[in-house]
Amino acid sequence: MQSSEEKKVALVIGAGDSTGGAIAERFAQEGYIACLTRRSADKLEPLLGGIRAQGGQAFGYGSDARKEEEVIALIEQVEAEHGPIEVLVFNIGANVPCSILEETARKYFKIWEMACLSGFLNAREVAKRMVKRGRGTILFTGATAGLRGSANFAAFAGAKHALRALAQSMARELGPMNIHVAHVVVDGAIDTEFIRTSFPERYALKEQDGILNPKHIAENYWYLHTQPRDAWTFELDLRPYMERW
Repeated sequence: MQSSEEKKVALVIGAGDSTGGAIAERFAQEGYIACLTRRSADKLEPLLGGIRAQGGQAFGYGSDARKEEEVIALIEQVEAEHGPIEVLVFNIGANVPCSILEETARKYFKIWEMACLSGFLNAREVAKRMVKRGRGTILFTGATAGLRGSANFAAFAGAKHALRALAQSMARELGPMNIHVAHVVVDGAIDTEFIRTSFPERYALKEQDGILNPKHIAENYWYLHTQPRDAWTFELDLRPYMERW
């Protein structure tokens, strides 16, 4: 068990049942206290129970990552209750397709709030504390949409492009302060219930390693966190070997 001086927290914003959950599990395996958020804390219970069953420490929080006051309160509570946040993982998606001819201003703005504004709010609050301590890792989950805008994904692409720009700016500013900021481009379908039910043809490629395994994604997040600072990676892209790009 870690002493109060040794406690290290990995905070995962947007810990769903696949990528976010796998990342939380990976850090918990290394002795980190996994703090997980979703808008509804009740939905975290299965994941929390699984981490604890493996001997890890995990705590869940209901928080709207788009609300500045809730973000500030969350970061303060996590550090007060569990210790310094050594790793922040921002993992909110908002992948909602729509023709530009039918897109509404309300939905366009909401997608930007979810995929970009919330990343800024959480990263800013954690960075303030990391800079004072002179250490830390901030990892953003990006997507193919952050590199190119596909048809019918104008809102999502705009938000993910903005998130990537945020990560670049933060990396350049905070790197010299010993804060490692990285952006992970997840390029391909992930092994999730959504893919299984909505895209069965794509899910069938799982047997050929044609979709991403959340545990393998999580391993790369751990790798980024443990990189020596003389060889930090800013951007890492992950895709199945058969994925077109």
